[in-house]
Amino acid sequence: MHFCLTGQYTPQAVKGMISNPTANRAEAVKKMLESVGGKLIAMYGMPAEGPGVLTIVDVPDPGAAAALSAVVIGEGVLHNVKVLRLLTMEEVVHVRQTAAKAKAAYVPPGH
Repeated sequence: MHFCLTGQYTPQAVKGMISNPTANRAEAVKKMLESVGGKLIAMYGMPAEGPGVLTIVDVPDPGAAAALSAVVIGEGVLHNVKVLRLLTMEEVVHVRQTAAKAKAAYVPPGH
C-alpha cells in the first residue's frame, strides 16, 4: 500500500541536521521502512511552511503507516504530520467498478 507522509521538521531536528549537514536522512528512513516490511519510493525536502519533508512509501498495511508516523512524531523529528493513502491506477479502476455496483443497488431518498 502506498502512502504519502508529510510534515515539518521540529527545531530539534533542524538543529541536528545543521550540525551534520552531509547526513543522508533517506538512509535512516529506508532502514525504518525495511523494519516493517516497507520500502521508500521517494523522499523530497519541502521548504514551504518551514523546513519539511514529503515521502512516498510502500508498506504492507495501514497500521505500518500509522506506526511510522508515531515514531517520527514521538522522537521529536516532525510535527504537523499528515499521512495520506495513495491509490494506484489499478486500485482506482477497482474503486470505480465498486462504485458502479453500489450505484446500481442504491435507492436515493424519495424514490
